[in-house]
Amino acid sequence: MELSSEDNFRLNVLLANKPHAIRIDESKLIVYGLSDKGEAKIVLNPTGRAEQYVRAVKELISGHILGSPGGYPVYLRRWTRMGQMRDESLEQLLQLGEPEAVVAAVGSPGLTEELARRAWWAMEDAENARRMLENPTIVASGMGPVLASYLLDYLPFETETDKMTASIRLVLQPGLIDTATRDDLWKKSSRKQAYLLGFLMAGPDDLPQPVAARADAPALFAALGAEAQAGNPCAALLLRAAGAQGQTFLETISAILAKPPNQDVVSGAFDCLRDYFAPLRGTGDPDLAFDGLAADADAFVDAATAPASIAACLRAAPDSREDLRAMRLLSGVGYGLMRGVLRDPTTLGSLMRRKLAPVIDPLQQQISVLRGGTR
Repeated sequence: MELSSEDNFRLNVLLANKPHAIRIDESKLIVYGLSDKGEAKIVLNPTGRAEQYVRAVKELISGHILGSPGGYPVYLRRWTRMGQMRDESLEQLLQLGEPEAVVAAVGSPGLTEELARRAWWAMEDAENARRMLENPTIVASGMGPVLASYLLDYLPFETETDKMTASIRLVLQPGLIDTATRDDLWKKSSRKQAYLLGFLMAGPDDLPQPVAARADAPALFAALGAEAQAGNPCAALLLRAAGAQGQTFLETISAILAKPPNQDVVSGAFDCLRDYFAPLRGTGDPDLAFDGLAADADAFVDAATAPASIAACLRAAPDSREDLRAMRLLSGVGYGLMRGVLRDPTTLGSLMRRKLAPVIDPLQQQISVLRGGTR
């Protein structure tokens, strides 16, 4: 389809002025261009069906930017498939008026603050904001707080828990929101497990409004402080868990596991536990069922088979055996716990929680041990 002479002329003028970015409103048939002088606007006058006319507009733009009207899809597929793009190609992507091209640009590690600003003008979208906030360069730039503010405003409209969690995790990066906003977000998280999970992923040792340390924390520090300072990872981890931030972490993870809405949240909570207690297990996910984890934890603190670091902790603090066992068990939680009791990945809500009770309840008991509860 040929463009009207008026549209052809105005689009060519727009392109000749080398816009930083182009956005096309296909429903209103308007082309916008961003330049140093501001925003230009071209209201299209279609000569046929709107969908075909917009395609012809994109072909004109692509021909000017890439040198070939049909070049855009080929270029984009190759760049996206390879997972990388030349930095000099990012400017071109933002000039094509294609949402997919903007998505490809914002995910590039070579994105700069200026290109992020142009991309945000071209396509304000929560997913784009999350992609850009995964980039340390953008987080540290003036665009970081802008994107974080958008995600906070959009948060009530998110319907998928994994996106809620990701948004919380990303906006909590240093320098993006102030303390008052962070505290308000923490209050809103009290009944939203996906929000709480985002806090844990952002910083398990820097949670708002920490609870009190364990009552026996001073005694543990007196008994194990020398071991921790000498580089014993097990001693250091137990002292970490017994402190105020450690107790806040454990209280929060317990609240998440008490009423998770879906399997994504359960899996995310398991990831947090495994990461927190990783010094007791090293690399890898054992993928064991609960009985296997319990047997492994028993052997881990058995006097005859305990590693040297554990044996040293038991000599210095004999009463810490159940704590060390609980930490070892929690360091191995993963999908293996769910596999035997929940085979349908779509199960969620109260039915999911009932099926997971044989796994979650014993885990809660181990968390309770570390919170100074029944041993």
